Amino acid sequence: MNSPPPARVRLYDEEELDAVLRTMAHQALACLPASRLALVGIQRRGEPLARRLQLHLQQLTGAAPLPLYPVKVKRYADDLSILHTHTQLTGNPELGNLDLAGTTLLVVDDVLYEGHSLLRTCAYLAELGARQVLSAVLVDRHVCRQPVHADIVGIHLQVAAQDIVECHVPPYEAQFCVEVLRHGRPGDTA
Repeated sequence: MNSPPPARVRLYDEEELDAVLRTMAHQALACLPASRLALVGIQRRGEPLARRLQLHLQQLTGAAPLPLYPVKVKRYADDLSILHTHTQLTGNPELGNLDLAGTTLLVVDDVLYEGHSLLRTCAYLAELGARQVLSAVLVDRHVCRQPVHADIVGIHLQVAAQDIVECHVPPYEAQFCVEVLRHGRPGDTA
């Protein structure tokens, strides 16, 4: 018996996600100190999300944009197949030039799934001397298996384990949206 083809369901469009990011910016302002802040965007999609969050924070405070440092982390492909047994991280040499012990860092990513990328990023920042690291994710699936959590969560989703949450973020995709790719199971009628 063959499984039905996956069904794509759009949960949030650009306008709705802009409101989510605005709320996340308000939450960030409530939990971050007023000075010595920087954003760390996990590439790929965490970096452009961090840029959008950076703009919202700038609009709310009227201050200069927070510095943003991308960090490339890879474990899963977009379809959640494992690319690397151990999470691969390519550091950002600019972070080594900062006084990380005196700077609060906000790590931004698209989806908190099992937590490997966030854990590896936080460990890397700690190795560089960071003492205060917070995290923000657009979507938390609530299946994290690592000892990490998101301090700021835009969207809480609990979907079937075989389903894939896709955050489409320009410039990597044309439209800013969140979709779920539902992998049907035999006997599913919905």
